[in-house]
Amino acid sequence: MKSFLRKIVLGAALAGALGVVSGVAIAQDINIIAVTHGQANDPFWSVVKNGVSAGAKDAGVSIDYRAPETFDMVAMSQLIDAAVNQKPAGLIVSIPDSSALGPSIQKAVAAGIPVISINSGSDVSKSLGALLHVGQDEYSAGKAAGEKLKEMGGKTAICVNQEVGNVSLDQRCQGFSDGFASTVTVLPVSNDPADVRAKVKAALSSNPDIDTVMALGASTAGEPSLAAVADAGMTGKVKVATFDLSADFLKAVASGEAAFAIDQQQFLQGYLPVVFLANYAKYGLIPGGNVPSGPNLITKEKAAQVVELSAKGIR
Repeated sequence: MKSFLRKIVLGAALAGALGVVSGVAIAQDINIIAVTHGQANDPFWSVVKNGVSAGAKDAGVSIDYRAPETFDMVAMSQLIDAAVNQKPAGLIVSIPDSSALGPSIQKAVAAGIPVISINSGSDVSKSLGALLHVGQDEYSAGKAAGEKLKEMGGKTAICVNQEVGNVSLDQRCQGFSDGFASTVTVLPVSNDPADVRAKVKAALSSNPDIDTVMALGASTAGEPSLAAVADAGMTGKVKVATFDLSADFLKAVASGEAAFAIDQQQFLQGYLPVVFLANYAKYGLIPGGNVPSGPNLITKEKAAQVVELSAKGIR
C-alpha cells in the first residue's frame, strides 16, 4: 500500500513538474521583437534594454532587441521589415520619423502583428495602427522645462540637440522655447560628448548673454554641457538642465551645480510593452489607451534618491 501511495505521489510530482516545464515552454514560444533607434550601448537606451529584458523575464517570454548602429532611418525600417518577416507575437518600435518608418510599421499591422510604440511617436502611433504608446509627450515636457527655467530667472538659452531631425528631440526644443518665452537658439551637435563640450563652450564664448543651457540627453549632452560651462568659468552663472538621467548629472543636481533633470522613466518604456504584449498573446488583454511614463522633474531635493538606481541602469 505504501509503495502504491508512493508511486501516486511521485507521479503527481512528476506531472506537476512537467506541467511547469510545459507552461514555461509555451510561454517561451511567445517571441517579441523590439526595434528602436537607440543602440543598447547608449546610456539611455541601455536602461530601456534593461527594462525589456526584465519584462521578458517576468512575463516568461523571449525577446530580441535590435537597433541600427547609428541614427539611421533606412536601416531601422529594414530592421522592422526583417522583424515582420519573422512573424513575432508582438513588435515594439520607437518612431522618431513617421514618414520613414510608417510604411514598415503599417506592414506589421497588416500582417496581424500587434505593435506597441515607445519613447517617440506618440502623436502618430494610433494612426499607424499601434495598439498604444508608452512614453512621454515631448512637447509638453519641453514646455514644462522652459517654464521652470524661466521661473529660475533664465533670459537667454541654447537648446543642445544631438539628433536634429529626430522629431521627438525637435519637439523638446520647440516646447522648451515656447515655455521659456524668451531668446532660445537651437545648437546642433553630434552624439560625441567631446563635440558637445566644444560647441557649447564656443556658444558661451560667442554670446555672454547665455544664462541657460537645455540639454536633450543626460550622458550625451547634459554632462558635456556642464563640463563646457566649467571650462568657460561660468559654473553657478549658467543654469544647466537636461532631459533624462545619469548618475553623474544627478550628482550635479544634488550638489546644486545643475538645475534639474527630466525623468521619462525609460525603464518602463522597455518593461511595460513586453508585459502588455505577453498578456495580449496569452489572454487578449491590453490597456485601453496610451501609458505616460513621464515627465517627472528631478530637482535638488529628489536627486540623491535616484542616483543609486541610475547607476544600476534602472533610472
